[in-house]
Amino acid sequence: MYKGLLIILDGLGDRPSPSLNGLTPLQAANIPVMDELAAKGSCGLVDPLYPGMPVDTHTGCGALMGMPRKDLLKLARGSVEAAGIGLNFDDGNVVFRANFATLEKDGSTIIDRRAGRISEGTEELAVSLKDIDLGDSITASVYPATHHRAVVCLCGNNLSANITDTDPNGLDDISQVLKSRALDESDWSALRTAKAVNSLSKKLFKRLSSHPLNEKRKSNGELPANAMLMRGAGLASQPRNLIRNLGLSAAVISGEKTLHGLAKLSDFTAIQEDGFTAMADTDIDGKLRAAYDALKTHDLVYVHIKAPDIFAHSKDAKGKRDFIERFDSVLTNYVDDDLVIGISADHSTNSNTGNHCGNPVPSLIRSPDGRIDGVTAFSELSCVQGGLGRIRANGFLISMLNEMGVLGNYHPFDSAFVI
Repeated sequence: MYKGLLIILDGLGDRPSPSLNGLTPLQAANIPVMDELAAKGSCGLVDPLYPGMPVDTHTGCGALMGMPRKDLLKLARGSVEAAGIGLNFDDGNVVFRANFATLEKDGSTIIDRRAGRISEGTEELAVSLKDIDLGDSITASVYPATHHRAVVCLCGNNLSANITDTDPNGLDDISQVLKSRALDESDWSALRTAKAVNSLSKKLFKRLSSHPLNEKRKSNGELPANAMLMRGAGLASQPRNLIRNLGLSAAVISGEKTLHGLAKLSDFTAIQEDGFTAMADTDIDGKLRAAYDALKTHDLVYVHIKAPDIFAHSKDAKGKRDFIERFDSVLTNYVDDDLVIGISADHSTNSNTGNHCGNPVPSLIRSPDGRIDGVTAFSELSCVQGGLGRIRANGFLISMLNEMGVLGNYHPFDSAFVI
């Protein structure tokens, strides 16, 4: 049995960029270490959920972390984010993933979905956003997460998560805060919850607009965090997990609360240290060093690196290329021939549009005694020729577990994890 290191380079896959002479950031990058891993292992293309279907981070990472597709289809981002910040909410409460955002004075037109990627002061803002009375015996509270992200929790009876978002994320032609609505107009609980959410949006804008921190941000030429955009309504849940079912121990190294939430829901160890961020300034060396420390006591360790996705969302293909090169230059110190090493991503992110896209993710597995497929470079194009073929994320994880030598023959109770 071998131990495993699975590196998730968030948003790694991309499309050809005019700024890189028609290459993707990964194709344009000088990455001798990852190229060598590809040459000594097997490569392929991975679909997080379904071919051509864009997904969020929690869905793509959840699949690589052993959650079955049926559970992922029902797993809301709000529930994951709440778990990530250690929020224990009661059954029946509804939680949302939210962004601090900047709106015009009309309280509707969006200037910036992330309030200039605010990274300081959100704790202070959230203090003023507790136990907000929405009427009808419903209250709401806001809890800060990573950088501009937060969790919104609605408390009350007869609430429903079957409602739409107020965040127009991914809808390029919409620059207004959306009105939440019930997915089923005959669902009284959903109608009631959507009404409360729309009331909350207005109350949050009013409170945040007059907050002293935002007055200070404006005087410093910074965008005020005067609103919140909500999405991914969810209820408390614990998805099934293949790693847990196999009795293996796993750890997650990440600077993002989303990954910490997935770890908590999976009964994995979440490891966070100073310098582990969800930005380009993250301590790559520290994360990889922590991973090797964790491998002393865990069978499988995940290292999550957010920055490629951040650059792609900013439509900065060159920045994404440069960061991939920087990661590769640090990785050279952490290639252990006795480990099964996997590299994949939660999804592809298009640097031309700034949005997630449904293109499959270039991926590799290198193991001490595994097959070598003849691929000599690591990119979207070269992985087409790889021995792993085009597989789903659960198949990639199972392939890695196979290389680790921890799988027995198929049994019917495994069906949830392979279908």
